[in-house]
Amino acid sequence: MEDEIKAEFNKSGFTIDDEEALKKCLTFCINYDLKPSDLVSSWEVYYLNRLLNDTTVEDAEMDGFLVHLQNEQKEAVVKEEPGLHIYSSKDVDMILNDEDEHMTDDIPGTPTDKSQIQKLYSEPLDSTHKTNGNGYSSGKPSKLVTPFGRRTDKLVAKFSINNLPNTENGSNEQDNENTDDDFLKKVQPCKSCSLIVHGAGPEPGYRFMYDRIEDRFNALENRISRYANALVASGIYEEPVDPTVASQRSVFAVGMISCDGEGHLNDKSVLLQSSVAHSGGQRVRLDLHKLDQFSIFPGQVVGIEGHNPSGHCLIASKVIDSVPLPVPTDVNVHPIKKQALDQEVLSTDLTSRPDEISVIIASGPFTTTDNLFFEPLTELLAYASRKQPQLLILLGPFVDSEHPQIKKGTVDMSYDEIFRLEVLRKLQDHVEYLGSEVRVILVPSIRDANHDFVFPQPAFEIHPSDIKHQIASLTNPGMFDANQVKVGCCTVDLLKQLSGEELSRNPRDGTTPSDRMSRLANHILSQRRHVYFYPLYPPAEGIPLDFSLAPEALNISSIPDIIILPSDMKYFIKVLSVGGRSEGEEEKKCVCVNPGRLAKGEGGGTFAELHYHGSPDMMNASIIGL
Repeated sequence: MEDEIKAEFNKSGFTIDDEEALKKCLTFCINYDLKPSDLVSSWEVYYLNRLLNDTTVEDAEMDGFLVHLQNEQKEAVVKEEPGLHIYSSKDVDMILNDEDEHMTDDIPGTPTDKSQIQKLYSEPLDSTHKTNGNGYSSGKPSKLVTPFGRRTDKLVAKFSINNLPNTENGSNEQDNENTDDDFLKKVQPCKSCSLIVHGAGPEPGYRFMYDRIEDRFNALENRISRYANALVASGIYEEPVDPTVASQRSVFAVGMISCDGEGHLNDKSVLLQSSVAHSGGQRVRLDLHKLDQFSIFPGQVVGIEGHNPSGHCLIASKVIDSVPLPVPTDVNVHPIKKQALDQEVLSTDLTSRPDEISVIIASGPFTTTDNLFFEPLTELLAYASRKQPQLLILLGPFVDSEHPQIKKGTVDMSYDEIFRLEVLRKLQDHVEYLGSEVRVILVPSIRDANHDFVFPQPAFEIHPSDIKHQIASLTNPGMFDANQVKVGCCTVDLLKQLSGEELSRNPRDGTTPSDRMSRLANHILSQRRHVYFYPLYPPAEGIPLDFSLAPEALNISSIPDIIILPSDMKYFIKVLSVGGRSEGEEEKKCVCVNPGRLAKGEGGGTFAELHYHGSPDMMNASIIGL
């Protein structure tokens, strides 16, 4: 029979010289009652699905091929008898688990009884608790202890800002409080939270990868023109001129920073590209040697004061990277940019004062690299069920395309199924347990394997209508108001990308300290009249920036109170000062949050908790290690 198997492989264009692989193929034929021709047909399907290039059948692929054969057998049986349930090792583990005294004989499903859900959260700090049969579909064997479950430092505050000493925030969860008693009591409803999403991003189902050179040109030209108009409208600066024209006198020009070459910016490679209206879009070399302090990057739109004696090099004496804050205008936003998610908000009997919000912020990945059990997400929801914030903000990636099992294609569910079963089901259980007042915001990432690979991104489509008012999804980037607190967020790691492209110089006297993270975050807010969520151009490698969508989705016409910028760089919570540089200009403050990643490798990461009371000066904030 081995010769027959070998001949069938050769007939289909494959070679099998590995004796171990041939013996395993023979075993597969015997165990699954397959003819050699049927086995080779299954191999061809497996070969195409895995996108293999080598026509040699090797022993290294036999384990994956076995899983493929088992799935084919199950599908064949289910087609013959649709009502049949095929038991797996997960079901056996559930049946043999003598530690769970309340296990029923039903097939595992979403818990509907309140007591079941209460039991689900009764062991919030134990990552080894039983997940199969209690509503979560991770399939983790109940006796398996993962590296995440063996960690020691749990829920420890790593950084805190405490301006409200009477507000509970960022406490160490390893204290001696009796958390079991808290869960035996009825959960007290949290304060209601008004929620208004500002929808300027792409809608689900839109077409992308159709941007033209004209779209790119118009997007960049509009950015330069808007910035120039804002500077002139401030009354401080005159109309910009062509910086490429030779002139002995000092001139004022506006343009975009670009690099003369493929590498990173340096003192000799900085160019200024002006607008078509002022210079026909031409570039001129920018000399910064007279400046004591500056911070620039490719794609940044700036104003330059200087002179160009030769016509080939503009010698800068001043870089204007910001414009004064505008005089406050009518706060009413155009109705097409607002989507009310909560019709009863802002009524006369609000249970929460405006400009106050309690929020927990976490950024993916939400599972460790050694499995897809989503233990960090489970533990975060357990923490949130105790703290009961008004808002839980979760930023992708949720189904991380960089996860080893996703990259190898060894998962036995589709990416949409993983997202629905491991993320949405957990969130649905969470909001059902805490009641109708809790709100959850989801923001996608370009690393989400189950979502469109484009930036800006549309929101997730959340189908269950009964939870849609509690679990909402934003575009990426997105803006929303929560209790009249403006919040902006973007899941692209802009801080890391700006860090790699920025060219800066600190004061030579060393008298002014430089906070690099605050400086990088301020680049997003520096245009003042517009928050531009992705100012870098050309975009970093791997960023699918679609310029046909960028003008509407990346420009936000107001500075948020809180801006969330998750990054692989070290977590932080900083208060940024916007404006106040010119005489008579009011300074506005914005809280910038990088919560870190909820899961790092095989261990836990960090998340952020905020209690915001109208201003950054009235705020408690913590970074908590999971």
